[in-house]
Amino acid sequence: MYLKILAHPVLVNLNFHMPIVVDLSHPLIMLQGENGSGKSTLLHSIYYALRGEKPGGFIYRLEPGKVKVREVYLFDAEAHNPRTQLELFKDQPEMLEFLQMASHGQVMLSMFQQNFPNLPDGTILLLDEPEMALSVSNQRRILKMLMELVDRKNFRVMCATHSPVLIEAPETYVINLDKHINRNVASLDLGVEGASTIQ
Repeated sequence: MYLKILAHPVLVNLNFHMPIVVDLSHPLIMLQGENGSGKSTLLHSIYYALRGEKPGGFIYRLEPGKVKVREVYLFDAEAHNPRTQLELFKDQPEMLEFLQMASHGQVMLSMFQQNFPNLPDGTILLLDEPEMALSVSNQRRILKMLMELVDRKNFRVMCATHSPVLIEAPETYVINLDKHINRNVASLDLGVEGASTIQ
């Protein structure tokens, strides 16, 4: 499966050269890059394309190949954090109690253990920074869970991530957005050695 992006208002502004051709044929894909490199933008663009939506200024061609696009589910760990939406669980007292008592990391793990496996077989699961709030050992756990979703439920998974655990796993295919010229990433003069970088 390939996505060819012919025009995109944000990615053009980040100096991406069009067309961008993204290979989506792998079952477990990691989008890697610096803050501001376009990972989340690309992930959301993939979501729109898979759903056949065409937001203003986004022109693309999706070549599904042998992959049948069934259910597409986008989870943004920051925007969709259940702990910030407690009103949605007012009729589920046990879940409400769990969300009020559990840490952010525990809530994230419960999404991987309970919610994602309940999605239909063949789901395309798009995750924006799924490692947020998770320890390294729990990042390894979610990698194992993602591989099980691929193997047992025929999922295809794409993650925008900073996690070395997810990026360096031999089972994952990495698309590195740092290879593109980009005006939006942190300045190199913020260095990590020498004189203070605090203004």
